[in-house]
Amino acid sequence: MPAPPTRSDIRIDHLPCASALAARLLGDIDLVVIHCTELPDLAMAREFGERVLYADSGTGNSGHYYIDRDGSIVEYVDPGHVAHHTRGYNPRSVGIELVNTGRYPDWLDSRHQAMDEAYSDAQIEALVALLQDLSARIPSLSLIAGHEDLDLDEVQASDDPRLKIRRKRDPGPRFPWQQVLAEVPLQRLAAAQHL
Repeated sequence: MPAPPTRSDIRIDHLPCASALAARLLGDIDLVVIHCTELPDLAMAREFGERVLYADSGTGNSGHYYIDRDGSIVEYVDPGHVAHHTRGYNPRSVGIELVNTGRYPDWLDSRHQAMDEAYSDAQIEALVALLQDLSARIPSLSLIAGHEDLDLDEVQASDDPRLKIRRKRDPGPRFPWQQVLAEVPLQRLAAAQHL
């Protein structure tokens, strides 16, 4: 079992908009949402995280933590702030993004919905260590979900508007849920549980 990371193991590189995100008490957090970036690398994930999408606040979409393929962890948003990563669940959750190509660059093309890239052992070890650390720091944290568990919306396929595809499929079929759940004190949540 990997040792939980110390604060020195996590590189702090907050997004420019991070201080504009709503503050919250750590005791309000009970959920971690696992994502994959669906981008080729961490540099492009940073670029997407810096995009301002909400003019009223000057903020955009991002997770709190990003884990690269080599297992390095970067904090883009302090957990004491609400990040925009999962519609309807942001105030109560921490978002963790794993660098993985997912469906990139044809996210909504019906012919390109396979998510074939495996997660590296280093990524999963770092994720487990981070989840153990967050569980120790945030005693109210008890649940974990994939983005695909919580965002069930379907949208028109970009190649054929007659077809519907899932808007979000991450972390996808290659994510080792059984391994992760065996090593962390969190229970998997699905939207159907209506919590």
